[in-house]
Amino acid sequence: MSARTSTLSAAGTWGFGLWNDPFGLSLGFGGNPFRLPALPNAAWFFYASPQNYLSFTDDKPAQGFLAQTFRSPRFHPLLIPTGLALPFSRRSTRNLLGKVIAEDSSALSVDTTQWHRYSLEWRPQGVAWDVDEVRAFESPISPNPPLGIIIWIDNQYAAFTPEGKIAFWVLESREEWLEVKDLELKS
Repeated sequence: MSARTSTLSAAGTWGFGLWNDPFGLSLGFGGNPFRLPALPNAAWFFYASPQNYLSFTDDKPAQGFLAQTFRSPRFHPLLIPTGLALPFSRRSTRNLLGKVIAEDSSALSVDTTQWHRYSLEWRPQGVAWDVDEVRAFESPISPNPPLGIIIWIDNQYAAFTPEGKIAFWVLESREEWLEVKDLELKS
């Protein structure tokens, strides 16, 4: 697919790729299945404004324009102490989540206000991101299915910093947009 944005510094996040919608919650009403929130599984091109901190490790980029992937289990034994630690130590909780959630990312130097052709190849052995038919990043971390296609732009932020600070809210924004065309899906 091809994409461009109205600005290099949008308020909030935007992106496109594959995601399991980890924050989805359904109580089973209206024909929807019962569903609890899940840990993230994703492979995407992702932009995060400076207010965001979207990495569970200290050695990966957490803001800017990224090629990023997360692989999380449905359940992991460390989730029990992680849940118990949250009220007492957010730093310990973040460290435990960093052991449960495999992640990989790379900062991309792309002028997103110009049209570029983006492609994402998801396979069991890993994920590859191309920009203008040039390999931008490759990772051996492959998210667990099922995943759905997502294309979004919002003015929200979320942060879980190495110091254990948790923050999320809505940012004041201007008129900003993400334009896409020529979306192709191949299996």
